[in-house]
Amino acid sequence: MVEIRKYYNKYYVPNNMLLVFAGDFVSDELIKEIDRSFAYMQPKPLELYNPAAEKPITKIEQVDVYGPSAEWVKISYRGAAQATGESRILSLISSILFNGKAGLGDINLNQQQKVQYADGGYQQMKDYGVFGLSARPKKGQTLDQAKTLLLDQINLLKNGDFDESLIRATVANKKLDLLKESSQNRFRVNAIMREFILSRGVNWDNTLGSLDAMAHITKKQVTDFAKQFFRNNYIVTYKHQGADKSIIKVEKPQITPVKTNALASSDFAKTLLTLPIKPILPEFLDYKKDLNFGKDGIADVVTVQNKDNSLFSLTYKFEIGSWNLPLLSYAAQYLSYLGTDKYSAEEIKRQFYTIACNYSFTIGAENASIKISGLQENFGRAVSLVEEIFAGCKADEQALTELKNGILQDRDNNKSDKDYIQAGLNSYAQYGPKNPFNTILGSNEIRNISSAQLLSLLHNFSNYKHTITYFGPETMAGLTPGLGKLHHLPKTFLTEPIAKKYMPIPTDTNEVYFVDYDMVQAEVSWFRNSENYDPKLQPKIELFNSYFGGGIESVVPQSIRESKGLAYSTEAFYLSANQKDRLNVMTAYVGSQADKMNEAVKSMNELLANLPEVNKSFEVSKNNTLNGLETNRITGERIISAYFADQKRGLDHDSRIDLYEGVKHLNFADIKAFHKDHVAGKPYKYCIIA
Repeated sequence: MVEIRKYYNKYYVPNNMLLVFAGDFVSDELIKEIDRSFAYMQPKPLELYNPAAEKPITKIEQVDVYGPSAEWVKISYRGAAQATGESRILSLISSILFNGKAGLGDINLNQQQKVQYADGGYQQMKDYGVFGLSARPKKGQTLDQAKTLLLDQINLLKNGDFDESLIRATVANKKLDLLKESSQNRFRVNAIMREFILSRGVNWDNTLGSLDAMAHITKKQVTDFAKQFFRNNYIVTYKHQGADKSIIKVEKPQITPVKTNALASSDFAKTLLTLPIKPILPEFLDYKKDLNFGKDGIADVVTVQNKDNSLFSLTYKFEIGSWNLPLLSYAAQYLSYLGTDKYSAEEIKRQFYTIACNYSFTIGAENASIKISGLQENFGRAVSLVEEIFAGCKADEQALTELKNGILQDRDNNKSDKDYIQAGLNSYAQYGPKNPFNTILGSNEIRNISSAQLLSLLHNFSNYKHTITYFGPETMAGLTPGLGKLHHLPKTFLTEPIAKKYMPIPTDTNEVYFVDYDMVQAEVSWFRNSENYDPKLQPKIELFNSYFGGGIESVVPQSIRESKGLAYSTEAFYLSANQKDRLNVMTAYVGSQADKMNEAVKSMNELLANLPEVNKSFEVSKNNTLNGLETNRITGERIISAYFADQKRGLDHDSRIDLYEGVKHLNFADIKAFHKDHVAGKPYKYCIIA
């Protein structure tokens, strides 16, 4: 404690602190308030931490890690200090190798399916950075073979086997990402905070100009740097599938519950809470005013104008998914490996990267979407390219064979993935033996999928009914005439295939589903299928979740984790279906050490049976819930998402209006009654992986 206090006194001084604000405030008023509030803090002599330089890595070092999950390999190089030319060029090189579309590794390894998956990136810290490449091997492929393929990409870099236009495209895409992120207050705050951590703001101009400086880096500079930097000076980590024999066990200590004081208030807190504050009024959406509605041929169009920057997002929203078309998700995966008469699959990815645009084809159980985004100046080019891809994609039998092998390999890997197993258990608990998780094509059915089947789905998919949504600089009047020429629609939409239905099973008795997994933790989930979604219940659900198990200050974490030390993670929620004619679900979770599992389960069951009344905690929960609704602002593209979400709930208005009015009038007796009617004294399905 003496050393902790010394450390505190040395570094926790105002000349070593940063205050960052981004949001809706008047700057002149705020800075005066800051001056008044922090005037008591006086600067002290400060000696900044100056670590000794690390010894150079002069040879290949190997680290072996063991565990039950799938194998992978990672190659790590020590990078340069922040705000240096070396760190900038390493950031550029990481995107030349892997950028998710047209990097050397993206094309040569992922696109050609030479490994199960490969990735790379550069993480910059203050004194050094870490440049990493990683891969998961295919079936029958060794970790060393996967490692060699990663090193081959670095050799291509050294030899200059890449197009110099990739540098310009990388800078353009980084600028696009910066433009997207800069619209968020959280990003602005984090960017300034990060700069303070890295250089105390000294290199801020350098950071702001880094992308312009990156644009002037030449191909020769990249190859010369790569030859000098990438040598036999890396750490290779092999993640093996197997038991870790180096584990050392210790005696379990006796743990006694601690009486927590989470709700106690210091004199300072009491003074703070009595200070007058300006009330913040909620701002709700008016869909008739905040959205624009129109038509493009036979398709409905919903838009919100982006008045902040030149970015657009266009989505074709379908109300069919893999429950309607079981092969659809496989078709979506196949599409990324296909070319057209005009472009190869690799060239398509380069085209999108060059114009700093993206497209995705996302498949859900009951819906699907084609999304195109990027700079508005490239809107026409991007939309035309997507039209060409879906209408003109051609079969590639070798790619399909590799895709099938990859899908089967993923299935084998998933059998040893704890989170995947947990998801399967949860689905079984809710739906029984025939559930969405395990109703999939068998291995032989996968092997028998043909290109003709998948291409038929892709070529005709835009002929199914869909709604077009747009967030961008164009008005509705400016959008639809041009879009009608780019996006080709049929005279009438195809009839939608009937979706497979999965009925949640009644939770009539307590049942336990258990999977033995080689780990020292135990993870236990409780599930109970409750009644149908009812919008009138939403205020009680919202407040109950906040009070019972929705945050660190709520009843469940305070009792099980903070007081008794029985779990590293715990929560409990009454999950609203948020859709008409769907069942709500009561769920709880405890992640603990295996030897604490029985005590943790007992503690959770006690809380499910009896709701403790802590008045101060309830008031905090209610205030937090109301404050969250008062300060929440739904803007931009999120307005469109909120509209469709409320439509599914059967509402024609912003659901937060009812929620806010409902929560205001609730008291603890209402939450107690909700707990009694929907949570206590009920049977549950227990899903245990341990």
